[in-house]
Amino acid sequence: MTLSATSEDRRNPLAGLLAENSNLIGLAAIIILFWIGFTSYAPGFVSSFNLFALSRSLAIDIVVGFSTMVVLATGGMNLAIGSIGVCAVMFAGWLMQEVGIPLPIALVAGLALGALLGFLNGFAIVRSGVNAFIITLASASLFLGAMLILSKAVTFNTLPPEVAAFGRMKWGFVSPLMVIALAIGAAMVVLFRFTALGREILAAGANARAAELSGVPVGRAIIVAHMLSGLLAAAAGLMLLFRLGAAMPSIGQDWLLPSFLAPVLGGTLLSGGYVSVIGTILGALLVTTIRSGLLVMQIGNFWLQLFLGLILLLAVMLDRYRSVHAERRSLGRRA
Repeated sequence: MTLSATSEDRRNPLAGLLAENSNLIGLAAIIILFWIGFTSYAPGFVSSFNLFALSRSLAIDIVVGFSTMVVLATGGMNLAIGSIGVCAVMFAGWLMQEVGIPLPIALVAGLALGALLGFLNGFAIVRSGVNAFIITLASASLFLGAMLILSKAVTFNTLPPEVAAFGRMKWGFVSPLMVIALAIGAAMVVLFRFTALGREILAAGANARAAELSGVPVGRAIIVAHMLSGLLAAAAGLMLLFRLGAAMPSIGQDWLLPSFLAPVLGGTLLSGGYVSVIGTILGALLVTTIRSGLLVMQIGNFWLQLFLGLILLLAVMLDRYRSVHAERRSLGRRA
């Protein structure tokens, strides 16, 4: 009789552990190879200045990846992440510069707006039954257009000095923004591993029909996932606000590719039902490493777009392989 992969894993725990984490190990190996290559050809890549800049960019890429990850968990997507992020930033900037609202209150207001816009996306998807791709594509244009009209596309750069000061702060060569990103990552682990809400979101993505028959409120799970996505998009935008020291209407418009690359490279399934927080962090690190390395090597931005496009294509193919592999392992467990 042929042994299933699951049976072999039970007999050899080390083999099972390696099999379960093969994607993370492979991704970490690729990152190490890129670091070795960039360090060899561009010694400035590991300078304290570049490492600090890389840590600030990485923190934002991680949170942007989480924003897409929580929606992918339901089997949906959110193309409005960049638009939600810039709306939150411009709202907070307007409150601070034009209304004189203190920084902490403005930040909370920006996060609340992000969650609200995410709620509107989720509510529209659940109520209309229209695919999330269409709803969020439309809302991305709607949110961005409304923001540009209301703000007149003006940059808010007369902000409290604490904004730029926090963005420039560093511990060694690490930005405090990285601590925020990792704290959000820890919260994501708790959500999906230890809470009923996280399990409901994953169940809705794995098999919505079966989840409904089991009593899982699938509609609520989808709405909450989009609210979390909006909240995280707003958080990423506000982190970028600290980095730039100003609220700019162009913020978030280049987030689409990185937001999908980080979770998909990290092992989150496009079909839903499974996420990897650590994998998303590693996926974001790969994207940020490539961007930073090409910049240090003074290679044009169009090459970056080419690389990211190729990586996304490979990530989608890898996602398909993981889906087939997961299905085979599931059949092996039944056997």
